[in-house]
Amino acid sequence: MIFDLIKLLSKCSACAKIPVMRKTGYIFVCLAISVLCAPFLFAQPNEPNLPKPEFAEPNLATRRAGALSQQAPEFNDVKAAVIVCKGLIDDGLFKSIKRRTQTALDEGVEYLIYEIGTYGGLLQSGDDIAKYFILDVGKKTHTVAYVTTEAISAGAMISVSCRDIIMLENTTIGDCAPIAIGSKLEGVEREKVESFTRAAFMRAAEANKYPEALLKAMVTMQIEVYRVKNLKTDGYEFFEGLRMPKDANEYDLNNKELIVTGEELLTLTASDAVEYGVARAQVKDLAGALEFLAERDGVTFEGQTTVLETSWSEEMVRWLNSPAVMAVLVMLALLGVYIEFNTPGVGLPGLVAVICFTIIIGSKYLHGMANWVEVALFVIGIILLLIEIFVLPGFGIAGFSGILCILVGLFGMLVKNPPDRLPWPQDVPAWNDFTWGVVGLTSGFLGFVVLAWFLTKYLPKFQFLSGLILVPTAAKIGSEFEVSMTAPAEGKPTIVSIGDVGEVVSTLRPTGKAKFGDAIVDVVAEADFLDKGTEIEIIEIHGNRVVVKAKKDTD
Repeated sequence: MIFDLIKLLSKCSACAKIPVMRKTGYIFVCLAISVLCAPFLFAQPNEPNLPKPEFAEPNLATRRAGALSQQAPEFNDVKAAVIVCKGLIDDGLFKSIKRRTQTALDEGVEYLIYEIGTYGGLLQSGDDIAKYFILDVGKKTHTVAYVTTEAISAGAMISVSCRDIIMLENTTIGDCAPIAIGSKLEGVEREKVESFTRAAFMRAAEANKYPEALLKAMVTMQIEVYRVKNLKTDGYEFFEGLRMPKDANEYDLNNKELIVTGEELLTLTASDAVEYGVARAQVKDLAGALEFLAERDGVTFEGQTTVLETSWSEEMVRWLNSPAVMAVLVMLALLGVYIEFNTPGVGLPGLVAVICFTIIIGSKYLHGMANWVEVALFVIGIILLLIEIFVLPGFGIAGFSGILCILVGLFGMLVKNPPDRLPWPQDVPAWNDFTWGVVGLTSGFLGFVVLAWFLTKYLPKFQFLSGLILVPTAAKIGSEFEVSMTAPAEGKPTIVSIGDVGEVVSTLRPTGKAKFGDAIVDVVAEADFLDKGTEIEIIEIHGNRVVVKAKKDTD
C-alpha cells in the first residue's frame, strides 16, 4: 500500500514540484499512524463479563489437597472479586493490580481471586507484585491465585505469593529460571540472580505453607527433590537431595520418590501440583473454585462475582512501553528529525517526531520509569535543539548540549529511580529492566540508520521515483565549495555565487531555506528576519555558510 502511495505521488502533477523528502514525510506520517493505530485495528474484542452463578449449597466435583475440617462449618456471607492478570508481567500490570485491588477492598471484598495466565515478564515487576500480595493485601483479605492457562516464570512467583493456588484442569505452573536478554548467565552472575529469585519463592513458601524444596526447584536446575513419607504423621514431605533425613524410624527412606532430578527445572501440571501440595484444588471452572473455597472455609459467596479487568488506557501504556513498540517509536522519531533537517521549513515529519517523543516520555512517566528530573532534561534538550535550528546559525554548543540532555534523559528513563538518586541499576531486577530498555532503544536506532541509508542510497534508483528525488548541487566563488542545497535529479548541476538573486522559501530566523533557480539552499540572513517570498541576494559564501540579505529595488 505504501508503494502504491509513492507511485501516486510521483505521477501527480501537483506533487511533482514537492521535494522528495517532504513527500517521504507524508508517507512517513501514514506509516506512523498505522503503527499507532495497529492495536485498535487488530485487537480482539474483550469477552463480556458474564454473571457468575449464585451458590445455594456447595456441591464439589474437584480434587483437593489437604484434609477438610471434621466438624460441619458454619457458613457466612462474603464477597469475592476476580482480578484478571494476563500477558506480560511488567510495572504497568503491577500498577493496574494495585488500582483494581484497592477498588475491590473499598467495596468490602473478602476474597480476591487473581486470574493468572502468563509466561512471565520482568523480574523486578514480578517481585514487586509478590511482595504486594504477601506484605500488604494478604494481611487485609484472602488472596487466591486462579491459574486459567499457565503460570510460568514470574507468573509462578506471583501465584505462590497468594494464600491459595487453584488451577484449571490441564494447566501448568513453574519454570522460573531467570534469563538475560542478549547474554548468557553463568557462574557467579547466574547464582546472584537465582539467589534473589529463590529467596522470593522461599518467602512465599514460608508465608503460605507451600513445599519449599519444590518451589526452589522451579528456579534452580541443580536441586534434586525427593518425596518421603513421614511414618509418624502418615503424610508426605519434600526434601532436597543433600538435606535428606537420616532417621529411618521416622521416615520411610527405602521408598523415597524422586520428584525432580538435578538436571531439570520443575514445572507441574494441575494434577501434580494438587498431589504435591503446591495447588489446593483442580477445578473445571470459576464456579468450581468458588465451591471449593465455600466448603473448605465455611462461607457462602453473596451475589454475583465482580470481575475487574485492565482498562484500555492501562493496556495502551503497557503496549507502548514494550521493547518492540518502543523501538518503532524511537525509529520514527529519529526519521522525522532526519527528514525535517533535509527539507525546507517545518512540516509533518517534524510534527511526527514531536508526537513520537511525547508518546515515549508520557508512557515512561505513566509507567513509573521517568521522574520529573529526567523529563525536564529531555524537554531542555528539545528546546536547545530548536534554538540551534531556528535561531543560531550552523550547529554548535547549543545543538550538542541539546543532544546530550536528550540522551541523558532517555538513559535515566530506563531505570526506575527517585529524582534524588542517580539513574543506575542497583540490583538484579533493575539490571534486567535496564537491559530490556537498552534493547528497545538500540533496535530503534539501528532501524533508523538502515531506513535513512535506504532513503539516501536506494530510492533514487527506482525509475518511477525519479521525479521525486533531489540530488546535491554545488556552489562556486573562486573555487568550489560544498553548500547544503538540493535540486531536481533531471536538472543540470547548479552553481550559486555571490550576487545571485533568489527567493526565501522558509522564513529566515535568521537561518532557513532559499531558492536560487532550481536549487534549494540553506542560508543565513545578515540582519533582520526575512519572511517567505522575500527577494534576496547572496553577499557572502564561507565554506558551506551562505549569507544573504534582502535585495533592494533599484531604478
